[in-house]
Amino acid sequence: MKSDKISEAVVRRLPVYLRFLNDLQNREIATVSSQELGQRLDLNPAQIRKDLAYFGDFGRKGIGYDVPYLIEKIRHILKLDQQINVVLVGAGNLGQALSNYNIYLKDTMKITAVFDSYPPKIGTKINTLTVQSMEELASTVREQGIRIGIITVPEQEAQKVADILIGAGIEAILNFAPVILKTPPEIRVHAADFTTDLQSLAYYLHEGKDE
Repeated sequence: MKSDKISEAVVRRLPVYLRFLNDLQNREIATVSSQELGQRLDLNPAQIRKDLAYFGDFGRKGIGYDVPYLIEKIRHILKLDQQINVVLVGAGNLGQALSNYNIYLKDTMKITAVFDSYPPKIGTKINTLTVQSMEELASTVREQGIRIGIITVPEQEAQKVADILIGAGIEAILNFAPVILKTPPEIRVHAADFTTDLQSLAYYLHEGKDE
């Protein structure tokens, strides 16, 4: 089935399945049922079966899913069976934390270049990566075949950075700045807004607890 017919909700659940399946594999568990997946992930087993059925017939009736096989298939669906280089713009505290964390991920998706416009940051090291100037971004994106960008700059700089990334050939952006980016329709943008997520949690606090 073509990816444009798959809802975003389905695509966002696939990494959740993959993370749990990797944990099962690490514990040498060879098979898992949709019922077990549903119980552990707090999801409807029918929804899990439906999600996976968009991409193929991976389960066996009465047996469930072969864990290594399903990991391989989901990684292929998510294109994680190939090297995916990622560029990060904004070498502040958040950018440094993401870069340091990413270094230790045993995955094919890696932050391979970090950029900043603040002169004192340029040339400094974040683990094995050297912070580069924005003037080098376009050539680095081309040389490394980078297609995904991460923005961790202040709100007022985010749109400018997005424009630079898109101009350099980036196709998808993960935006940590608290601003809605204006991008062409073919550019995929996901927002990671800690403040909004945290504030929305307040809705679920028990009323009158402090009264």
